[in-house]
Amino acid sequence: MKALQLIVALLILVTIHEFGHYFFARVFGIKVNRFYLFFNPWFSILKYRPDKGTLQLIGWTDKDGNEKAWKTFRVGKEHPARRDGKQSWRDTLYGLGWLPLGGYCDIAGMVDETKSSKDLESEPQPWEFRSKAVHKRFMVMVAGVLFNFILAIVIYAGIAMHWGDRVVPFSAMTEGMDFSTEMQEAGFRNGDRLLSLDGKPLDAKDYSVAWDIIQPGATVEVLRDGRDTVSITITEKLLSSIITKDKDYKGMTIRIPVVIANLMPGEPAEKAGLLKADRIVKVGNDTTPAITEFMPVLAANKGKTLPFTIIRNGNEMTLDVAVSDAGKIGIQMLSPAEIFKVEEVRYSLLGAIPRGWEIGTDRLASYVSSLKLVFSKEGAQSLGGFGTLGSLFPDSWDWYSFWQITAFLSVILAFMNIIPIPGLDGGHILFLFIELVTRRKPSDKVLEYANMIGMAFLFLLLIYANGNDIYRLFLK
Repeated sequence: MKALQLIVALLILVTIHEFGHYFFARVFGIKVNRFYLFFNPWFSILKYRPDKGTLQLIGWTDKDGNEKAWKTFRVGKEHPARRDGKQSWRDTLYGLGWLPLGGYCDIAGMVDETKSSKDLESEPQPWEFRSKAVHKRFMVMVAGVLFNFILAIVIYAGIAMHWGDRVVPFSAMTEGMDFSTEMQEAGFRNGDRLLSLDGKPLDAKDYSVAWDIIQPGATVEVLRDGRDTVSITITEKLLSSIITKDKDYKGMTIRIPVVIANLMPGEPAEKAGLLKADRIVKVGNDTTPAITEFMPVLAANKGKTLPFTIIRNGNEMTLDVAVSDAGKIGIQMLSPAEIFKVEEVRYSLLGAIPRGWEIGTDRLASYVSSLKLVFSKEGAQSLGGFGTLGSLFPDSWDWYSFWQITAFLSVILAFMNIIPIPGLDGGHILFLFIELVTRRKPSDKVLEYANMIGMAFLFLLLIYANGNDIYRLFLK
């Protein structure tokens, strides 16, 4: 199920990214030879040729260059090339590959992963990429990144409009937060209530709060013991110690008071006289302001009868309760949403759009700030490939989670593609900037070699990242 969700997400992201290139190529009258979702070494799952009106199932090219297919179907009428010679959608071969590592838009007259300088030895044609003005070529190259970021904003806006926001404000978390060992070493204490970050009040609706408060140099103010305001300055050590943790790691969680929701018939709690809505604040000599203290105390006192201090209707009282040999007393506890004041925000279409922009830009900023970790030892070790991406998705299909993760992957894809590495969109954009500044266009040979070096680097990075996944799964 994780793999299925990842493939569907990649299908959406690759389609939108490549369509961005395709759209602007068509706007500027540039011919697109092939438009492929996923890669197609050796064979394609599907091939659609508008000019012939045919759809091939399992198509390949034999050693003599002849097109072959397992099955060929007639789908509608033929759409021959325009008589005036202008390029259109009919001049493109549309295909679905079998290797879900990306996709490509084969633009005529452009050196990329599909063509070398030898393929461009003929005279430039007016409908080729290389014949267009630099600003038009720039728009074609930046379009994939732009469309991915717009997609992320659209998804986040859709999430806001459909599900809204439902959060417990930090001010309503009366028991504060529980913090991991790393967070406590940085200066936090269990029970601290988060107040502000760099002088600005913290908002629980902010998707990046957990990330923002661990950034080196950040100043976090907390309320400690209900009376003291403490300022904590975050150092580089915290981030480097957290980055190697697995995906389930949580730096902080809300502290949940022990409030009884239901009692199991015939179990120790019912026999002792505990009632629904009672809050347990002490077991024996141990105070239990939250579940994180309560459960370990029960586990440490299996088979014993202890005095339980409870608060009932605002009054404190003590009852003797027997703890079973399994460390249980037979109660169900209220959830945070049933204890704390929940803030629910609904968005109209007009309200969802700025919320989508806010979340999208916030996610982008958080991701960009995290990239510096890649150049540290811990960051390099934390790199992951498709296994890591797949592990982000839940075990069962959940539309909310699916769209949240897909939107975030769209943000990642947008930014990663703008990095100026040959082989990526950012590499092509870099050479266009050089051309714009120097007024000299790099030769096709230079572009070819740069593309080869960039693709080799990306291929090695792909091997390393997926090797990390294999190491963590089977060896570590």
